[in-house]
Amino acid sequence: MGGTVTVTDGKVTAAAVLPVVMRGRLAVVAVLAGLVVLVLGVRYAGDAVPGRTDARIGEAAYGVGAPWWQLANATDFLGDPGGALLLLTAGVVGCLRARRTRAAVLLLAGPALAVGVTRLLKPLAARTINGDDNLAFPSGHTAFLTAFALALALLAAGRFGLGPTSGTVLALAVASAAGALMGWAQVATGAHYPTDTVGGCCTALAVVPAAAWVIDRVADARRTQVR
Repeated sequence: MGGTVTVTDGKVTAAAVLPVVMRGRLAVVAVLAGLVVLVLGVRYAGDAVPGRTDARIGEAAYGVGAPWWQLANATDFLGDPGGALLLLTAGVVGCLRARRTRAAVLLLAGPALAVGVTRLLKPLAARTINGDDNLAFPSGHTAFLTAFALALALLAAGRFGLGPTSGTVLALAVASAAGALMGWAQVATGAHYPTDTVGGCCTALAVVPAAAWVIDRVADARRTQVR
């Protein structure tokens, strides 16, 4: 089963948050996503205006009317501290009720690390929007929702024992959909340039698989020591 980890003596001890069969493919995805963040960060470093692509997409998405404006604001709220807390609380409680401690850790650590990385990268990229004090690249809101969705997708892939292809497709589809939704909301409300949201989405794709791998390694090592 893709959602289990086999340790000493071939005994299955715990559900992995990064399914074994998906590790190689997600490692490739993480590296490519990291490269995208690097390239975009260098390309738009220090900019205070949209690029040509940003301008074209932003013109179509910015300033939408009702009911899309309400939807954009509601989506944006999910990346704010209050909305994020609601999502994380619901996810963690569900994992703990199912006795999936590793899953609960991933749902907390994955999004937190993704947002943390965006905060570290923003002053390095020094790209601004709506004033010199508003660092834009990469989007933390987009990173959060993408990371949360990706963590849920990894848990689902492991729970249902999906293979490497189907599991990876599910993870990328769910994460991309969440990233696209939040990215649209950020552009529609004027909070970010489109390429900021791509950077945020890719930050999550790079960070969450790495976080899941570390969680599995640490948990398995502790179990082995106890035995």
